[in-house]
Amino acid sequence: MVREFSDYVQPNMALANGSIDANLFQHTLYFDKFTADKGLKLSKLIVVPTAGMGFYSRKIKSLNALKKGDIITLSNDPTNLARGLRFLQSLGLITIKDSIDPTKASERDIASNPKGLVFKPLEAAQLPRTLDGVTGALVNGNFAVAAGLDLSGAIKQEQLDENLKNIIAVRSEDADKPFAKDIVEAVKSPAYRAVIDDPKNIYSAFQKPEWMTATP
Repeated sequence: MVREFSDYVQPNMALANGSIDANLFQHTLYFDKFTADKGLKLSKLIVVPTAGMGFYSRKIKSLNALKKGDIITLSNDPTNLARGLRFLQSLGLITIKDSIDPTKASERDIASNPKGLVFKPLEAAQLPRTLDGVTGALVNGNFAVAAGLDLSGAIKQEQLDENLKNIIAVRSEDADKPFAKDIVEAVKSPAYRAVIDDPKNIYSAFQKPEWMTATP
């Protein structure tokens, strides 16, 4: 049975308390911070193909069209807020203070914002719904897919480091159990790869983990 959640907190708590047996929604940076902060005994099973964060808009076609006062929404959880700011910096829209660890940056750590954009952090699941009312939104790949957004329609797509690709997680006590091994085997199967590689599927636009692209 598949169970859907609407935020980034419940899936790990449900996994830890035994309500579910595995989850797939988060990258390694978020997983490591969340489990450490909450003292959860969870383990990563395998990295999977992942849709990167995208800069989506229904009002502009190019970043050059951005103007002073335009509102950009982005995720408000600390890990993905920092990730969104790094993405904006890579696009040349802001700079982050040199004295700040960029993996922990918040909107208070913006050093320059030459276009005078307004950044509005919100729950990640809400971001696709903001597109009709704001100039742009930085939407995480999983929520973009869930909302039916065309990944190729993003003005810009984030290039993912390995620690920003999604993982399947289980309780640490279950990491060596048969069902966990079956999950890994399924993800590494030729049938799974065929689905990911099929150009007719949305998954063909996902960025693959290193184990899928490594030379045998």
